[in-house]
Amino acid sequence: MKRLLSLAIATALSSTVMSTSVLAENIAIVGGKVITQTKQGTLESGTVLIKDGAIEKVSSGTNVPSGYTKVDASGKVVTPGFVGALTSLGLVEVASWAGEVDSSASSTKVSTTGAALDVTYAINPDSTLIDVSRIEGVTSAATTIANTDLMFHGQGAVIGLDDDADILKDKAFMVVNMDGASADSHGGSRAVLWVTLEALIDEVASTKKIPSLTSGWDGMNARADIKALKGVLEGDIPLFIEADRAADIRQVLAFKKRHPDISIVLLHGVEAWRVADQLAKANIPVILDPQLNLPGNFEQLGATLHNAERLEKAGVKVAIGMETHNIRLAAQHAGNAVANGLSYEGGIASLTSVPAMILGVDNQVGSLAPGKRADVVIWSGDPLEVTEAAEQVYIEGEAIDMSSRQTKLRDRYMALKDVSASKTSHYVKPQ
Repeated sequence: MKRLLSLAIATALSSTVMSTSVLAENIAIVGGKVITQTKQGTLESGTVLIKDGAIEKVSSGTNVPSGYTKVDASGKVVTPGFVGALTSLGLVEVASWAGEVDSSASSTKVSTTGAALDVTYAINPDSTLIDVSRIEGVTSAATTIANTDLMFHGQGAVIGLDDDADILKDKAFMVVNMDGASADSHGGSRAVLWVTLEALIDEVASTKKIPSLTSGWDGMNARADIKALKGVLEGDIPLFIEADRAADIRQVLAFKKRHPDISIVLLHGVEAWRVADQLAKANIPVILDPQLNLPGNFEQLGATLHNAERLEKAGVKVAIGMETHNIRLAAQHAGNAVANGLSYEGGIASLTSVPAMILGVDNQVGSLAPGKRADVVIWSGDPLEVTEAAEQVYIEGEAIDMSSRQTKLRDRYMALKDVSASKTSHYVKPQ
């Protein structure tokens, strides 16, 4: 009897789990304003069907087939999950911590230029910053080393912000800093910095095969660096070049002319608006922080809140990005860019389809299209308004827990405040 009872309980639990799984796999988000980021455009009242973790169908109207759990999004806005264009999510918790911080790297024998470094070995899915970011609508992100005394910041990856921080694409991009700060670290002058970059690229281009460990090699790049940089030269791995002042960005444009097969993305680009037409002609997209409107140094004298607007009008693809701890504010920054001339469509695209395209994961994320990951956000209203918020986030069709370390701390101390307010003080002032 005891065995039969145990079997019955196990069967009941199994049925419950299976039922929950089916419900989780088949979801219909109904009645919301759906911003698809596809040729369908925006549906004023649409339905998003999710099955087996993927988008099955997006359509106008509110008809729901049988077998789907209906989620009422009436009066709300539904968007693709936001894509963090450039972060160090999963690599850093506290940047100034005395221990190891995986978003920083120093010189090593295996990689003399930094090109070979691979962040996929360091990603921590338990980082509290992942929860902080995803409850604000960010469902995937590019992550890479932020600080290094080497030339390159290694091979970045694109991760999903689910509990396992699934790697959507490894070796997705490489970053090189070509501004004044980098010049200080590499010879003290841009005259050295750019010659160094060209020498590293030329060395890889002239190396017919990767030197074996048994053969002698005394090149500037380590053996592992050559292997990584070959992907850059062949256009398989985009090269993100950070530069702010117009003169430096013109050097980026000249570099593109010398190396047309290299896929280049401009990072930061505070004065990018001054060379917007040239960037558009060269088909170089820009990842920027549109809030930079004051010169932080002499390379940013042309800082303006209209940077994104002017780039868009010239035909440049614009993505919104900022450092790891604040990627959750991307929607607010995009809203400010829209308030300063960027089109609303461009604002949404800068958080979804454009970064997905830049990172080469637009076949997986960045839009609500059949077959793509069901990374979906239901917003209380316009996602670019600071008074609205993400009410529910789905990653691969699973509704995530809408809490983070920050919200738990908030709730904890709000509760303490309520308790203390209800108590009568018995303090007696000393005589």
